[in-house]
Amino acid sequence: MTEEVRVRVNGIELNVATAGAGPTVVLLHGFPHTWRVWSEIIGPLSRDHRVLAPDLRGFGDSTATGDDLDAGTLATDVEGLLGGDPATVVALDAGVPVAFLLALRRPHLVRRLVLVEGTLGTLPGAEDFLAGGPPWWFGFHAVPGLAETVVAGNEAEYVGWFYDQGTRGRGVRPDVRAAIGRSYARPGALGRALGFYRALPRTGSQLAEAAARTRLTVPTTAIGAAPVGRALERQLHPLCDELTGRLVPDCGHIVPLDRPAALLDALHLT
Repeated sequence: MTEEVRVRVNGIELNVATAGAGPTVVLLHGFPHTWRVWSEIIGPLSRDHRVLAPDLRGFGDSTATGDDLDAGTLATDVEGLLGGDPATVVALDAGVPVAFLLALRRPHLVRRLVLVEGTLGTLPGAEDFLAGGPPWWFGFHAVPGLAETVVAGNEAEYVGWFYDQGTRGRGVRPDVRAAIGRSYARPGALGRALGFYRALPRTGSQLAEAAARTRLTVPTTAIGAAPVGRALERQLHPLCDELTGRLVPDCGHIVPLDRPAALLDALHLT
């Protein structure tokens, strides 16, 4: 059974969904997500593992700050959540650079790293994916005050568009969609989460500096679907001591909701 708890780290409070007992697995969401993006896999994983799925700083029911949403700060939050206990870290979308930096900085805390449908800034390897420029919403979200003003009153519908696209029109469970929509419809919630996009230049510098200085020594799996495909795997290839690449067929960007069984199979944890 999944329970939500409050964990204080680095002067903020993270809202954390937790379930099960055993070796720890940490699940890091992206945008526009909360911990509920993992709803379909928390149950199966918790049969043999202790699962921690936080709302990242500024998202969901965690401390409502739109500041300091660069990947380095979010990685420090996850480090505080672990409290010195090693874990398998699984990250999706905007959670990918967070998990990557955590594993580079604190390899003793990461037993295994699983990175799903995300990219690592402008590190070499994703040129084909980015040939036409980043997705349209990156620029829209990066302008302070713009997106949250334009979609005011329609936040749940706006967020829902990403879930339709990210599951190739198959959609998600109504209760999951409604809960995430309500979370983003709360006053100021969308603007706070957009702080991640507004911190991307700082995140990009952190990624470039870390990759130039340190190799990724923990066992790493890159899982692609549509649209990222193998771009992340190519970015990771020159940086990793041990890398496995997987591609999930006929799957949208939000892999844990679109093809949860395939993701569980790729994790090899159940």
